[in-house]
Amino acid sequence: MRIWATIAVLASSWLIYGVICSEPISATSVLRESVISSPAPTNTKQITVSKTEFGLKRVDSKGNVTIFQTTRVPLQEGNAYGWRIKLKDYQGEVKWREVLHLPKPPETWGTDNGEDFSISADGTTSITRRTQSAPDGVIENFWTIAPGDPLGKYKIEVYIDDRLIDTFEFEVISVK
Repeated sequence: MRIWATIAVLASSWLIYGVICSEPISATSVLRESVISSPAPTNTKQITVSKTEFGLKRVDSKGNVTIFQTTRVPLQEGNAYGWRIKLKDYQGEVKWREVLHLPKPPETWGTDNGEDFSISADGTTSITRRTQSAPDGVIENFWTIAPGDPLGKYKIEVYIDDRLIDTFEFEVISVK
Protein backbone atom coordinates (compact mmCIF):
# COMPACT_ATOMS: atom_id res chain seq x y z
CA MET A 1 0.00 0.00 0.00
CA ARG A 2 2.87 2.34 0.84
CA ILE A 3 4.43 1.73 -2.55
CA TRP A 4 1.23 2.76 -4.34
CA ALA A 5 0.91 5.87 -2.21
CA THR A 6 4.54 6.80 -2.96
CA ILE A 7 4.02 6.29 -6.68
CA ALA A 8 0.88 8.43 -6.61
CA VAL A 9 2.66 11.26 -4.74
CA LEU A 10 5.67 11.15 -7.07
CA ALA A 11 3.52 11.02 -10.20
CA SER A 12 1.34 13.92 -9.10
CA SER A 13 4.40 15.99 -8.12
CA TRP A 14 5.94 15.40 -11.54
CA LEU A 15 2.67 16.45 -13.20
CA ILE A 16 2.43 19.56 -11.02
CA TYR A 17 6.12 20.36 -11.65
CA GLY A 18 5.46 20.06 -15.42
CA VAL A 19 2.59 22.52 -15.19
CA ILE A 20 4.51 24.96 -12.99
CA CYS A 21 7.63 24.90 -15.15
CA SER A 22 5.91 24.96 -18.51
CA GLU A 23 5.68 28.16 -20.51
CA PRO A 24 2.18 29.65 -20.44
CA ILE A 25 0.31 29.92 -23.71
CA SER A 26 0.16 33.51 -24.84
CA ALA A 27 -3.27 34.07 -26.38
CA THR A 28 -2.26 37.45 -27.75
CA SER A 29 0.74 36.08 -29.61
CA VAL A 30 -1.40 33.35 -31.18
CA LEU A 31 -3.98 35.96 -32.16
CA ARG A 32 -1.32 38.29 -33.53
CA GLU A 33 0.14 35.48 -35.64
CA SER A 34 -3.25 34.63 -37.14
CA VAL A 35 -3.92 38.28 -37.98
CA ILE A 36 -0.57 38.66 -39.72
CA SER A 37 -0.91 35.44 -41.67
CA SER A 38 -4.45 36.11 -42.92
CA PRO A 39 -4.79 37.69 -46.38
CA ALA A 40 -5.74 41.35 -46.60
CA PRO A 41 -9.40 42.01 -47.50
CA THR A 42 -9.98 42.90 -51.13
CA ASN A 43 -11.85 46.10 -50.33
CA THR A 44 -8.75 47.86 -48.91
CA LYS A 45 -7.55 48.47 -52.47
CA GLN A 46 -7.50 52.14 -53.47
CA ILE A 47 -10.68 52.90 -55.38
CA THR A 48 -10.35 54.95 -58.57
CA VAL A 49 -13.42 56.01 -60.54
CA SER A 50 -13.18 55.73 -64.31
CA LYS A 51 -16.75 56.83 -65.24
CA THR A 52 -19.98 58.08 -63.66
CA GLU A 53 -23.40 58.24 -65.28
CA PHE A 54 -26.82 59.50 -64.26
CA GLY A 55 -30.12 59.35 -66.09
CA LEU A 56 -33.14 57.27 -66.99
CA LYS A 57 -32.83 53.50 -66.79
CA ARG A 58 -33.62 51.68 -70.02
CA VAL A 59 -33.88 47.87 -70.28
CA ASP A 60 -33.77 46.31 -73.76
CA SER A 61 -35.45 43.06 -74.85
CA LYS A 62 -32.38 41.05 -73.78
CA GLY A 63 -32.41 42.53 -70.27
CA ASN A 64 -29.40 44.78 -70.81
CA VAL A 65 -29.57 47.98 -68.77
CA THR A 66 -28.45 51.26 -70.29
CA ILE A 67 -28.69 54.79 -68.96
CA PHE A 68 -30.18 57.54 -71.09
CA GLN A 69 -28.17 60.45 -69.71
CA THR A 70 -30.33 63.42 -68.75
CA THR A 71 -30.84 65.86 -65.91
CA ARG A 72 -34.61 66.07 -66.52
CA VAL A 73 -36.69 63.15 -65.26
CA PRO A 74 -40.36 63.07 -66.34
CA LEU A 75 -42.77 62.59 -63.41
CA GLN A 76 -44.34 59.47 -64.89
CA GLU A 77 -45.11 56.47 -62.71
CA GLY A 78 -42.71 53.61 -63.44
CA ASN A 79 -39.87 55.76 -64.82
CA ALA A 80 -36.62 54.71 -63.20
CA TYR A 81 -33.72 57.09 -62.68
CA GLY A 82 -30.36 56.58 -61.05
CA TRP A 83 -26.63 56.36 -61.30
CA ARG A 84 -23.91 53.96 -62.34
CA ILE A 85 -20.26 54.22 -61.33
CA LYS A 86 -17.47 52.31 -63.06
CA LEU A 87 -14.41 51.65 -60.90
CA LYS A 88 -11.03 51.28 -62.57
CA ASP A 89 -9.39 47.84 -62.20
CA TYR A 90 -11.58 46.86 -59.26
CA GLN A 91 -13.31 43.61 -58.39
CA GLY A 92 -14.91 42.57 -55.13
CA GLU A 93 -17.32 44.17 -52.72
CA VAL A 94 -17.84 47.91 -52.41
CA LYS A 95 -19.40 49.64 -49.41
CA TRP A 96 -21.29 52.72 -50.59
CA ARG A 97 -23.73 55.27 -49.24
CA GLU A 98 -26.26 57.31 -51.20
CA VAL A 99 -27.89 60.49 -49.91
CA LEU A 100 -31.01 61.49 -51.88
CA HIS A 101 -32.35 65.04 -51.33
CA LEU A 102 -35.90 65.87 -52.50
CA PRO A 103 -37.47 69.36 -52.75
CA LYS A 104 -40.28 68.26 -50.39
CA PRO A 105 -41.39 64.98 -48.78
CA PRO A 106 -43.01 62.40 -51.06
CA GLU A 107 -46.30 60.76 -50.06
CA THR A 108 -44.43 57.49 -49.40
CA TRP A 109 -40.88 56.18 -49.20
CA GLY A 110 -39.94 52.61 -50.01
CA THR A 111 -37.16 50.25 -51.03
CA ASP A 112 -37.24 46.82 -52.62
CA ASN A 113 -34.31 45.20 -50.87
CA GLY A 114 -34.94 45.86 -47.18
CA GLU A 115 -31.50 47.44 -47.09
CA ASP A 116 -30.03 49.84 -44.56
CA PHE A 117 -32.33 52.77 -45.30
CA SER A 118 -33.22 55.83 -43.23
CA ILE A 119 -35.22 59.02 -43.71
CA SER A 120 -34.59 62.47 -42.25
CA ALA A 121 -37.02 63.91 -39.68
CA ASP A 122 -38.46 66.33 -42.26
CA GLY A 123 -38.96 63.51 -44.81
CA THR A 124 -36.95 65.17 -47.60
CA THR A 125 -33.72 63.18 -47.41
CA SER A 126 -33.02 59.45 -47.49
CA ILE A 127 -29.79 57.62 -46.80
CA THR A 128 -29.18 54.20 -48.31
CA ARG A 129 -26.17 52.12 -47.27
CA ARG A 130 -25.22 49.01 -49.17
CA THR A 131 -22.35 46.60 -49.63
CA GLN A 132 -22.52 45.54 -53.25
CA SER A 133 -20.55 43.01 -55.23
CA ALA A 134 -18.80 44.68 -58.17
CA PRO A 135 -17.39 41.83 -60.29
CA ASP A 136 -16.92 44.12 -63.28
CA GLY A 137 -16.09 47.17 -61.18
CA VAL A 138 -19.62 48.57 -61.59
CA ILE A 139 -21.97 49.75 -58.84
CA GLU A 140 -25.37 51.34 -59.42
CA ASN A 141 -28.66 52.30 -57.84
CA PHE A 142 -32.01 53.29 -59.32
CA TRP A 143 -35.24 54.81 -58.00
CA THR A 144 -38.67 54.38 -59.56
CA ILE A 145 -41.16 57.24 -59.82
CA ALA A 146 -44.17 56.50 -57.63
CA PRO A 147 -47.46 58.32 -57.06
CA GLY A 148 -46.90 61.27 -54.73
CA ASP A 149 -43.29 61.96 -55.74
CA PRO A 150 -42.71 65.73 -55.81
CA LEU A 151 -41.75 67.88 -58.77
CA GLY A 152 -38.60 69.96 -58.49
CA LYS A 153 -34.86 69.84 -58.00
CA TYR A 154 -33.30 66.68 -56.58
CA LYS A 155 -29.74 65.83 -55.63
CA ILE A 156 -27.98 62.48 -55.11
CA GLU A 157 -24.58 62.25 -53.41
CA VAL A 158 -22.71 58.95 -53.67
CA TYR A 159 -19.97 58.04 -51.19
CA ILE A 160 -17.62 55.06 -51.18
CA ASP A 161 -16.01 54.41 -47.81
CA ASP A 162 -17.09 57.91 -46.67
CA ARG A 163 -15.40 59.60 -49.66
CA LEU A 164 -17.70 61.69 -51.87
CA ILE A 165 -17.47 60.16 -55.35
CA ASP A 166 -20.01 62.26 -57.27
CA THR A 167 -23.03 64.52 -56.90
CA PHE A 168 -25.88 64.23 -59.39
CA GLU A 169 -28.27 67.18 -59.58
CA PHE A 170 -31.43 66.80 -61.63
CA GLU A 171 -35.01 67.94 -61.89
CA VAL A 172 -38.21 65.92 -61.85
CA ILE A 173 -40.52 67.63 -64.33
CA SER A 174 -44.21 67.30 -65.17
CA VAL A 175 -45.25 65.31 -68.22
CA LYS A 176 -47.14 67.41 -70.78
